[in-house]
Amino acid sequence: MYMKKYDTEGQLIVAVCDKNIIGKKFKEGILVLKLDECFYKGDEASQDEVKEALSSATMANIAGEKSIACAVECGCIDPDAIIFIEGIPHAQMVHI
Repeated sequence: MYMKKYDTEGQLIVAVCDKNIIGKKFKEGILVLKLDECFYKGDEASQDEVKEALSSATMANIAGEKSIACAVECGCIDPDAIIFIEGIPHAQMVHI
């Protein structure tokens, strides 16, 4: 998995994406999932590193089977919040 962190004005935004889909674009109906390397491609991260980052994140964008499974496992994403675009799971998280 690739993970990139953005620390802006006291908010931590985390982007997590499976390595095999980074840089690709998926489209289904009106939904488009564009996994730009400039946004998602940070450092390679382990499951533990991703879980730790998501647990402290204010917002997150997560795409791909491994990344989504990791977010669900740590309780950051409700499985009902996952959408699928061309079979690729995607979710967003916001802590208020």
